[in-house]
Amino acid sequence: MNKTFYTDVIEIGDLRFAKYIESRAIEEKVREIADSIREDYHDKNPLFLVVMNGAFIFAADLIRKLQFPCELTFIRISSYHKTESTGQVQMYFPPGIEFTGRHIVIIEDIIDTGNTMAAFLPELEKFKPASIKIAAILVKQDAHLHPIETHYPGFIIPTKFVVGYGLDYEGMGRNLPDLYQLFQSSDSFQEAEH
Repeated sequence: MNKTFYTDVIEIGDLRFAKYIESRAIEEKVREIADSIREDYHDKNPLFLVVMNGAFIFAADLIRKLQFPCELTFIRISSYHKTESTGQVQMYFPPGIEFTGRHIVIIEDIIDTGNTMAAFLPELEKFKPASIKIAAILVKQDAHLHPIETHYPGFIIPTKFVVGYGLDYEGMGRNLPDLYQLFQSSDSFQEAEH
């Protein structure tokens, strides 16, 4: 009799994670988001602001699906330490970028407490852009502390820590093509909303 081994649990540092959302589902969700953005922005030459480091893989997949004129730059906004949001947000704007009068789409990996966007959006609005919208591959609605709207949401997930597809735990796991959720042997998994 053959034993079945549970192979979808991985270790990163001192934590264990179980496969949560497969790469095929992620690819389909990115395509849906791209379709919505294309419909809204195909004639507006939008500026995409990619929040580093976590959103770079999502942004690369998304941008390649948009066959219309657009620009892209990277910004750094940080509020995480290990698996927790610190509540303190640090922002680094790229030099020489003109935001005034532009249609801006912020590309985020995850909208969690909303602390990051609640601090960043007022700073961005000082430049008087024509519009600002947010695209995020993951949204933790139950963790929101601010009324932040994600205009192009991917998966709605519970408030458990996740890695993979650009998201990390202490710098590791960004290269995983699937998403993994923090795992303990007593856990049961709540499905992501598609």
